[in-house]
Amino acid sequence: MANHKSALKRIKTSEKARIANRQYRSRMRTAIKAVLSLENKENAGPKLKEAVSILDRLSIRGIIHKNNAANQKSRLTRFVNSLT
Repeated sequence: MANHKSALKRIKTSEKARIANRQYRSRMRTAIKAVLSLENKENAGPKLKEAVSILDRLSIRGIIHKNNAANQKSRLTRFVNSLT
């Protein structure tokens, strides 16, 4: 257990951040799955835009690495472009 007041505070803030980051990551995964489950190009535009927006926000906040966000965006864009 923590021995200092600052360490106790750090535990609390770390736990809050962990919970928030889990929610962000879950939202990201849901958005990615929503894009990958599409079968026609017409519906893909808004879903792709939403997923890219979420990925950008997470990379800016430092929840995921910027290269990870770039790779995911590239993968999703290639998938949408391959749809008929």
